[in-house]
Amino acid sequence: MNISLLDNKKGLFGDMTLGMLLMKMRTFIALILLIIFFSIFVPNFLSVTNVFIMTKHVAQYALLAIGMTFVIISGGIDLSVGSIVGLSAMIAGGLINQGLVLPMFGVAIYFNVFIIALITLALGVLAGAFNGFLISRFNVPPFIATLGTLYIARGFAMLRSGGGTFSNLIGKTELGNTGFPVLGSGRILGIPNQIWILFVVALIAVYISKKTPLGWHIYAIGGNEKAAKISGIKVKKTKMFVYMFSGLMCAIVGLIVASELVASHPATGETWEMSAIAATVLGGTSLSGGVGKIGGTIVGAFVIGVLGDGLVMMGVSEFWQMVIKGIVIVTAVIVDQLQNRMEKKAAMQVNGK
Repeated sequence: MNISLLDNKKGLFGDMTLGMLLMKMRTFIALILLIIFFSIFVPNFLSVTNVFIMTKHVAQYALLAIGMTFVIISGGIDLSVGSIVGLSAMIAGGLINQGLVLPMFGVAIYFNVFIIALITLALGVLAGAFNGFLISRFNVPPFIATLGTLYIARGFAMLRSGGGTFSNLIGKTELGNTGFPVLGSGRILGIPNQIWILFVVALIAVYISKKTPLGWHIYAIGGNEKAAKISGIKVKKTKMFVYMFSGLMCAIVGLIVASELVASHPATGETWEMSAIAATVLGGTSLSGGVGKIGGTIVGAFVIGVLGDGLVMMGVSEFWQMVIKGIVIVTAVIVDQLQNRMEKKAAMQVNGK
């Protein structure tokens, strides 16, 4: 892309140059190009059935990425999301199949699926709170803190079943814990539940980011943490919130995956943190913090989801898929840096006037 040439078009789009406009719309343009490409080379890519399947997959990435967006805007990173997904799935699966075992009393308590969902969600929030506590109270760098939680959560997921799988998660009528598969396989008005969940969560996240002091504080902390402290923003509590919110998203995804598969495995969610980060960065959230939008993240999740499903349908090997996704992530970061330079250059030109 010849940026200098595009800069000559300044004025056609208000204060924004054509180059800056294309940069801001890069993820949406990439999504359109991907859809066109796979529609040409993959039969039935845009069939109703396949679109619903892809959207269900995208919903999982998007939910994780929404939590990741708040974390990255605040200037942090969360590498533990995939492991918390796996742990959440194993907790839900274990409670359905084995119940809450109390060895000292020789009994196992079985809960209905609503209580199981609440317990799992609480666990996700607790795991996120652990990250937030390490980062905000002990000043542990987010990369190190969440890397540690990645291993801790995955280890607990393995311990929950001795490395095995909880299968056939349909529950038993006599135990009162049936109905779990409805979450991942059910539909409302013909639309999969995952999509409705994503829609509701996205609305809440957009409201928080744009309409509440909490959302403004997250941006302020990511932009300049010292200035945020001086201005009276409660930095530690705000950081606790973003990691707890990310943990909550992980638990929701863990429940959805276990419900849809009617099984849970401790390896569930492995490397999903990379997809969440990629979707977030592709959506325009700056790894430097202080910049990002939930809407952009969702478009980024669609890029990751469409790319992944399209490559699978084309028969591309899993190894090459990893290579391609890695290239996409690196490219997104480079483009993010280019956008920052262009915006700084534009700001300097304005100030020069």
